[in-house]
Amino acid sequence: SATVLLILTAATGLAVVLVLLPRAPVNHFCVTSRNQTGFLCDDGVTCIPASQVCDRVSNCRNGEDEQEKLCGDLPHSLPGFLVFHCANPTYWVYADQRCNGLNDCGDCSDEMGSLAACAPCGSEWWSCSPVLYEYCSCVPRRLCRDGVQHCLSWSDEYIC
Repeated sequence: SATVLLILTAATGLAVVLVLLPRAPVNHFCVTSRNQTGFLCDDGVTCIPASQVCDRVSNCRNGEDEQEKLCGDLPHSLPGFLVFHCANPTYWVYADQRCNGLNDCGDCSDEMGSLAACAPCGSEWWSCSPVLYEYCSCVPRRLCRDGVQHCLSWSDEYIC
């Protein structure tokens, strides 16, 4: 009976220690099928683009992408990997909006320069100085030769 009491005491002590140990934070970082920074749902399988976190639409099965602790004080309540801080410190965008070809920051800091560290224009883009502030240093090739000037040099109409 002393052995049983000793085993019971050890098991109870172990259970108390396991409950009191701080749990490692769950890593929700993932990369989406489109090679974008994403948020891994608690199911460990579903990876949603960063910009779908705190968008008032539950994309994870259990709604963890819309929880108050995550969305309560944007962008401060978000994990750092979900946020890109623009050159203007009052602005931020979701990490998957960096290097997406669009001027999401309003000053092109999410598309150009050392902060963004974007690769040169991809095959779907034409490199030029855009006329519209919607783009920064590349315009979509689908806009080439469409009869509308998108590049200052008109290269989207004559060369692209």
